[in-house]
Amino acid sequence: MTGKDFDIANIQFAHPEYFWLLLVLIPLTVWYVLKHKNSRPSLLISHTGAFAQAPRSWKPLVSHICFALRMAVVACVIVILARPQTHNAWHTSTTEGTEIMLALDVSTSMLTRDLKPNRMEAAKKVAQDFIDGRESDAIGVVIFAGESLTGVPLTNDYAPLQEYIAGLETGMITDGTAIGDGLATALNRLENGKAESKSVILVTDGSNNTGISTPLMAAEAAKELGVKVYTVGIGSQGVAEAPSYIDAAGRIIYEKQKVTFDEEPLKQIAAMTGGEYFAATNEDALAGIFERIDALEKTKMDINNFTHTTDTYELWAWLAVLLFVLELVLRYTVLRSIP
Repeated sequence: MTGKDFDIANIQFAHPEYFWLLLVLIPLTVWYVLKHKNSRPSLLISHTGAFAQAPRSWKPLVSHICFALRMAVVACVIVILARPQTHNAWHTSTTEGTEIMLALDVSTSMLTRDLKPNRMEAAKKVAQDFIDGRESDAIGVVIFAGESLTGVPLTNDYAPLQEYIAGLETGMITDGTAIGDGLATALNRLENGKAESKSVILVTDGSNNTGISTPLMAAEAAKELGVKVYTVGIGSQGVAEAPSYIDAAGRIIYEKQKVTFDEEPLKQIAAMTGGEYFAATNEDALAGIFERIDALEKTKMDINNFTHTTDTYELWAWLAVLLFVLELVLRYTVLRSIP
């Protein structure tokens, strides 16, 4: 069933079994009728002729209104207990946007401290800021190291995206740098997308050293799909504090060492797909790169919006209060009786 087919906003009840309580109104009504019948005062007279022309009061005709109002209040309370709700529903709307997969390197080398506090945290922060600036784009996340996996598929709900990126850390998957596999996984997620404009933002600090697909094989597939790949080489070329080994306590030990990566494959991937290669040597440069990518071409696309179930008992609660107040007003004013 598609979003266009499923568009229902009818009322449902979370606890419909509470409607059985409405049966209580039957014995209460019977009790009231019998009580009212047996509680009328009586006077023995020879005949009623003398009262034939006496004016009739309207009060006996409406004397049962208070009881009816009280029963209506009970019925409203039962409806509230049954928890009326609106159905979940999908609504399709048309907007302008693009589809973007973020392919983020989570290998151990991303802990290198030439960016503050390290490459990983700098990339995460800028990616989150980038998502904050989106409005109608569909965005997903793929992570890769020695293997790749989809963290969040394409979505217009940015909250789970932000939460997932915030929780990224090295060691989540096998270590290594499988750039080709990371790009291939991102392309698989974009293949069935609806937008004409599709792109991958691939962020890595290493050279491809493992995986099934080579970077150029994945780039060729991106070209055939019409997907632009924007490659970001993160980190400086030189000496920096980088992970060296893990001590007996399981702590990562950092040492000053030469850090470098192969830019050429990243440049080739970008050139083959119509994207661009960026060198993110510091935090400002990294932020500027995402600002440039922010100017991606927009196209019209259908967005499926999900409406969550919402309790709608407020109307019944206000109705119960109104009926209760009305019953009190009638009982102590126009229907007031003297014992």
